Amino acid sequence: MSGLIALLDDVAALAKVAAASVDDVAAQALKAGSKAAGAVIDDAAVAPKYVQGFEANRELPIIWKIAKGSMVNKLVFLLPAGLALNAFAPWLISPLLMLGGAYLCFEGAEKIAQAIGLVDAHHTTEPETEIDDPAHLEEQKAAGAIKTDFILSAEIMTISLAAIPPSTFWMEAATLAAVAVLITVVVYGAVALIVKADDVGLHMAQRGRLRVTRGFGEGVVKAMPGLLHALTIIGTAAMLWVGGSIIIHGAHELGWHLPYEWIAQQAKTLATLIGGPVDAIKWVFTAAMDGVFGLALGLLLVPVGLKLITPLWRRVAG
Repeated sequence: MSGLIALLDDVAALAKVAAASVDDVAAQALKAGSKAAGAVIDDAAVAPKYVQGFEANRELPIIWKIAKGSMVNKLVFLLPAGLALNAFAPWLISPLLMLGGAYLCFEGAEKIAQAIGLVDAHHTTEPETEIDDPAHLEEQKAAGAIKTDFILSAEIMTISLAAIPPSTFWMEAATLAAVAVLITVVVYGAVALIVKADDVGLHMAQRGRLRVTRGFGEGVVKAMPGLLHALTIIGTAAMLWVGGSIIIHGAHELGWHLPYEWIAQQAKTLATLIGGPVDAIKWVFTAAMDGVFGLALGLLLVPVGLKLITPLWRRVAG
């Protein structure tokens, strides 16, 4: 009897350790995933365009295909690569992170340059060929979305990996896998809701029994274009903020301290002058300056990206 009680105690202790490990993984995954906010929002803002022009009953299947491809990108390709990099060449993580940050700055600045007319949007999109077969077109669109997702997923996984505190190999692997699953579910779940919201609103407006229901449906339909536009603006701002922050912090870690220390000093001075919630003022000022830096760097990178890198990438990717 005493042996059985001891065994039960051991099982209970193991269960507590396992539960604590799960809690640690979840907490670290949420913290690491939040660091990739810019790429995550951009992913959610970009994805809905891949279902434009299709029948309403094909929108969710296409999103499901893209979501599965995104999960494969993260778990099959990027997670092992990230863990191997962390184990054998951790010194490469910061430069790669800065490269991803530069890409975020470029992409955010490119969108702003298009919006104000500095760049012709037609020259930044890939030429599309006419395809009569809807199934073939669907496969082509999904494949293109998965390729784009690979770049964004690489940014997300690299940023998340850098945010995970040093731990055992299996804890890091579990945390990174949790980040991959969590972000994929959040992004493509949000995309599915955004894509189908206007259909649901139209159904409510046309078939709702109550006036309130019909009014709500009409409001949803009218609000969707503005929501998509707002999501694009927020995504662009988040890309510039996160990209600029990555570059500034990376430069600080590599020995160039001037931008990081100047922003920190100015944030402290401003918080002292204004008073009030010091930490909040510092955060807002720092985020704004990171965004300004990201925009300036991105505008410098736009000609390089459009004239050199994008044509080269298209040749390599076919």
